[in-house]
Order: sequence, then C-alpha cells, then structure tokens
Amino acid sequence: MPVAALAADYPHGAFVASHKHRRAQLLYAIEGVMLIEADAGRWVVPPTRAVWLDAGLDHTVRMSGNVRMRTVFVEPGTVDHLPSSSCVVEVNPLLRELILAAVDVPLDYARGSRHELLMRLLLAELAAIPRLPLYLAWPTDAKLRSICDSIMASPDHRHAAADWANAVGIAEKTLHRMFHRETGTTFGRWRQHARLFLALEQLAHGEKIVDVALEHGYTSQSAFAAMFKRHFGVSPSAFYS
Repeated sequence: MPVAALAADYPHGAFVASHKHRRAQLLYAIEGVMLIEADAGRWVVPPTRAVWLDAGLDHTVRMSGNVRMRTVFVEPGTVDHLPSSSCVVEVNPLLRELILAAVDVPLDYARGSRHELLMRLLLAELAAIPRLPLYLAWPTDAKLRSICDSIMASPDHRHAAADWANAVGIAEKTLHRMFHRETGTTFGRWRQHARLFLALEQLAHGEKIVDVALEHGYTSQSAFAAMFKRHFGVSPSAFYS
C-alpha cells in the first residue's frame, strides 16, 4: 500500500545508526525529542513537531529523553503538495490523532475502505500544515565541520570568528566566505541557530529558561528570549504550549 505506519519506543540516549528508506518518512514522537542528522544538515524534532524525510535520505536518529516514536511511510508520488524536501512540520491536534490512528491500520488495508480514507486524510492534512525553521545546515569541509562540532559540544564558548579561524589554520575572511558558501548563512547566524536548536532539547525536558540561556552562551534570559522569538516567532515559554 502507498501509506503505512508503525510505532516504536526508545530509551533516553538510544541511537539509530545511519540508514535510509525507499519511501518518504514522517517521524513523530508522542514524547521525547529526536535529533536527526544527515550529511547536509540536522533537524531538532521536539514534541508537537514532526520531521519529513525525503525518500532515500541517509540519516541517523538520536533520542533525548524516552521517545515514543510514530512513523508514517509514504510512497513517492502518492499525492501532490507533500513537502518537496526534508523539513520539520507542525503537528496540530488533528494530524496527531491521524498519526496515532494510522499505526493501528493494517498494512494490507483495502482500497476504498475506511482505513484508506483515514490515510488519505492524514496526507491531506500533512500537505496543508506549515513547515518550520528547525533545520541546521551542515558544512562539508572538514575544517568547518570541526568548528561546528566544537560549537555544538560547548555552545557557551564565546570565541570570536577570528579565534575559530586561527584554530583551524585559515584566515577569518576565508572562514566567512567558506561558511556562507557551504551553509547558505553567515557564521554568526549559524552559531546563533545552533545554540537555539540545542536549547530546544533542554526546554523540552522542563529546564528553567534562565539556566538554558546561560548554558548556551547568552548573557541573560531576556537576550535569549529575544533571539528565540526572532527565530521561532514565539517566546521560549510558549513554544511547547
């Protein structure tokens, strides 16, 4: 059948090694946070969101917190207007219930049956919901990747771009030029986004906003909240409401 769904639960820290699927995939977690990595970038998928992954995309999945994952597989070309590339999407109450119901649909459901209508409604709802800016582009150059890895490991570091450039043996102007070419954004903006993405994981686990702000390189809760709202459109306290 062109659409199928399944359920799988994972403990905190579980890691699904690099793999790919012949069909496109919608990954959603009832609980917990998923961090999906591919060569071209990374997605943070907190509760109330899901990630759409293109067919054939090599990716890994890391679980933060106990994750109750629900997956929908879709044959390419099944319907029009589904996401044209991998992205994070909002999961509204209707889509959530459709995903949960789809898990109980047998793989060999009959055409024209209630089960097929449910699956088609799920796809129609998925095609209509907004895509969200929860993607972090990842460079291919080894020196740039080492910088990005260091920032992700210690987001509170306040090193200037010149310090990072010196650490990997390139000129600061070269760093900026290469970074923009490989990620489509500036080094400074990428670092801001990386800190915000990492903060999402801790916020999802109920940590205090002020603690999250300081641990991710912000001088105050208000500075963090302002940057968060500028990027995501809502305050940190409202993001998971």
